[in-house]
Formats: sequence, structure tokens, C-alpha cells
Amino acid sequence: MSKKQIYLFCDAGMSTSIMVNKMMEVVNKHNMPLQITAFPVARSQEVVEKEKPVAILLGPQVKFLLEKTKEQFTPQGIPVAVISPEIYGMMDGEKAMKEVLKLIKENKKK
Repeated sequence: MSKKQIYLFCDAGMSTSIMVNKMMEVVNKHNMPLQITAFPVARSQEVVEKEKPVAILLGPQVKFLLEKTKEQFTPQGIPVAVISPEIYGMMDGEKAMKEVLKLIKENKKK
């Protein structure tokens, strides 16, 4: 079974890779069929075209791109959200996963 993708977009990708690792620890611990990958926001269009993710998360440092990203990908049925600075600052993979799973679930109701 192929894993569903969650993309995390950020500015350059350094701190985001730590966040991805923390979130993947939670995914692996609970055997979720998910793969989380971080990319620089400049590549968002290209990566989403290759494989459509179930959700897109933005790092707090690119929060200003939220509306633009929503306009770009929400019509394709992809929910977009910003990881809260508190969760990001603490590198709390557990809370970040809870947020993104809630986002995916709410999107399915639409």
C-alpha cells in the first residue's frame, strides 16, 4: 500500500527537516500509512504536480504565503495550514500530527 503524502513547505528547509523527523517518529510509532516530506516553498507547484499530497503544511516562517498557497491548492482538494509557532518552536511532532490529521479529516467532510 502506498503511503499518503504530507508536504511541509518552508523557506530553506533546515529546521523543517527536524520537524519532519519528529512527525515521522509519531507516524512510525502508530504505523500510519503516511510519508512526510519537506521542500522549499519555491518548489511547491512542481512537487504537488508530481504527487498530490493529502495535506500541505507551511512552516511559521512562510506564514505570509498561506493565502496564496490556499488559492493554489485548495481547489485541487488539498487542505493547507500553517504549523503554529508554538508547536514548531517546541518541535512537537505529536501535536503537529494531531493538527494535520484534524485538517485532513475536516477536509474529507467537505
